[in-house]
Amino acid sequence: MDWSAWTLSLKLAAATTLVLLPLAVLIARPLLTMRASGRLVAEGLIALPLVLPPTVLGFYLLVAFGQQSALGQLYHGLTGRSLVFSFDGLLAASLVFNLPFAVQPVQRALEAIPREVREAAWCCGMTRWQTLWKVELPLAWPGLLTAIVLTFAHTLGEFGVVLMIGGNIPDETRTVSIAIYDHVQAFEDRAAGILSAVLVAFSFASIVLIQFLTHRIGKKEQ
Repeated sequence: MDWSAWTLSLKLAAATTLVLLPLAVLIARPLLTMRASGRLVAEGLIALPLVLPPTVLGFYLLVAFGQQSALGQLYHGLTGRSLVFSFDGLLAASLVFNLPFAVQPVQRALEAIPREVREAAWCCGMTRWQTLWKVELPLAWPGLLTAIVLTFAHTLGEFGVVLMIGGNIPDETRTVSIAIYDHVQAFEDRAAGILSAVLVAFSFASIVLIQFLTHRIGKKEQ
């Protein structure tokens, strides 16, 4: 078992989930009150990583994070390090390619809350932020948990974007998906099979959990 790759992958998945979940709430909540045309554009941009080939997304992120870009130069000036081929670059890229997996479940869960519940909270003197924190988020917990599971699982399995942004640096950017690729290239089928089997088991468990949560949300809507 390639423990260094697992450690890095779990660290990346945990960091991505912790950073992206509050961002997903801040993005998803305004979508509920946005005009239809603007909402369609915003939802399209959020969903873009779902349909873009990972190499295409990885290429544009590589350009955006590179030393010649404003973001890359700013990061290098602040830290003295390159944003590409580093864990920080992987984390930044992970936030982008996981955006729909975090935002969409939260948005669906918030949409399932009847408007009357929010209006009742406002009538009781709660501000919109207090309503979100004390009323909406507790009711939307299945969507929040779904976002956590999807983001964590997808981060563990991502390959194309990770390879283009992080490369293959041991203990820095070599995740489980990259390790599987390395084992296959070296004809180490047993090692590749073990890592793949663990990812399959984790993915299956994630799907079962998501289906359960989706069923819970569906019952709420009824």
